[in-house]
Amino acid sequence: MQIPTGKLIAIGGAEDKGTEVNKDDLLKNLNFFELGILRRIVDEAGGVKKRIEVITTASTIPFQVGENYLDAFGKIGCVNVDLMHIRNREDLQQPDYLQRLKNCDCIMFSGGNQMRLTATLGGTSFHKTLRERYWNDNIVIAGTSAGAMAMSSTMIYEGNAFRAHLKGEVKITTGLSLIDDVIIDSHFEKRGRFVRLAQAVAGNPQCIGIGLGEDTGMIITGGNKMEAIGSGLIIIIDGHDVMHTNIADIPEGNPISIENLHVHFCARGNGYLLDERKFVEKMGKETTPFMTDIA
Repeated sequence: MQIPTGKLIAIGGAEDKGTEVNKDDLLKNLNFFELGILRRIVDEAGGVKKRIEVITTASTIPFQVGENYLDAFGKIGCVNVDLMHIRNREDLQQPDYLQRLKNCDCIMFSGGNQMRLTATLGGTSFHKTLRERYWNDNIVIAGTSAGAMAMSSTMIYEGNAFRAHLKGEVKITTGLSLIDDVIIDSHFEKRGRFVRLAQAVAGNPQCIGIGLGEDTGMIITGGNKMEAIGSGLIIIIDGHDVMHTNIADIPEGNPISIENLHVHFCARGNGYLLDERKFVEKMGKETTPFMTDIA
């Protein structure tokens, strides 16, 4: 079986972009601009001289978001970052975008609306090249919020967290298909999306659910090994061993029931093996420090 050469970095949203903070904020946020996600993306791509392309398709304010990323990567010292403001499928007819995709070392998908991202890129030569590069080249493909949710083949595109316990309230479609048999959700704790992801997994039990907290991410290597990074929490939902669920039998709008759903909590440095469905205590070089360690 072919193993992808590239790496995916899925981020839960609200990643620290280097905002100035005081000591109290450092204690709370652990200063993850210096230790954290954007810097780790740059490191995984090969350093500050590597070519990074930021794609703002998912956003309704692409120019503002794009400039924010240029500033954030600039603070890290990156000297070769550019923006792709791809707004529609007609834009992808421009050969420049495809050539830039072929030449870059890292792609960064912004947040916004994951359906806008997949509806714009899906099935195009750009999308095909993106998948080919992930499978065959040493490229880093990172995405935050909507950009993370769109990475998988099975993608949540709608679902009110307060009604997610009711059958039919969580809407599923096809993502960018960079990785199979996972479902990624973002802003996970802050927006109360546990039940939303649980329903998605109950209806697609071959998939592992990955709930990403804000300023938190997963580095996925070889399509299997996942390492938690960032300041928050990642929740893994495994439905392979579900014994009972009523989701196939009840009418829409009724509460779902699920037996024997497996759940894991991953903090920085923890990991998970998708194929083995196994929690790993020390996947990364660093684990979450105690608050007293940074006083």
